[in-house]
Amino acid sequence: MTVVLKMLCVLLCAVFASADVMPMTDFDLEKMGGKWYLIGFATNAKWFVSHKDDMKMGTAMLVPTMDGDLDLSYTNLKSDGSCWRMTHLAKKTETPGRFVFFSQRWGNDNDMRVVDAKFDEYALVHTIKTKGDVSEVLNKLYSRTSEISDDLREKFRQFSLDTGILGENIAILPSNGECSAA
Repeated sequence: MTVVLKMLCVLLCAVFASADVMPMTDFDLEKMGGKWYLIGFATNAKWFVSHKDDMKMGTAMLVPTMDGDLDLSYTNLKSDGSCWRMTHLAKKTETPGRFVFFSQRWGNDNDMRVVDAKFDEYALVHTIKTKGDVSEVLNKLYSRTSEISDDLREKFRQFSLDTGILGENIAILPSNGECSAA
C-alpha cells in the first residue's frame, strides 16, 4: 500500500509541477524546423518502465507550417531493419512555443512546450499527455547531432527530476541507424 501511495504522490506532484512549466520566452518557430535526433526520453508512464531498455535513438523532422503550426514526423529503425513512423500536426496556441495535438495512435491529448533551446544544438520539450482522467509527463531531449555533452545530459536529467520524473525513468537513448526517407 505504501508503494501505491508513494507513486500516487509522485504522479500528482508531476502533474502539478508540469502545470507551471512554460515555453521559453524567445521561441522561434523557423529555427525549430529541421532534423533532430531524439536522444533523451523521460517519463513516469507505466509502459516506459518495461520498454526503456529496448528503446534507441530516433530522428524527428520538425517542419513549421504557413499557419504557425508544427508538422512532427518521427522515425525509428527497429532491430529487424523495418522502420517505425509516426506523424502529428501540432497546432499553435496563443503562447509561442506551446502546441497541442491529438495522437490517433495512442488516443491521447498532448500539450507540448518547447522549454529551452539553442536551436543549432538542442531543444528540451515537455509534454503533458492526457487520456481520460490520467495525465502523464514526457520530457524529450532533441539534438542536432547524435552526440551530446555531459552538461546537456545533466541539464536534461535535472529538468526531468524537477518535473517529477523518477531518476530511473530518465534515459539517454543509445545510438541507432536511421530510417531511409519515405
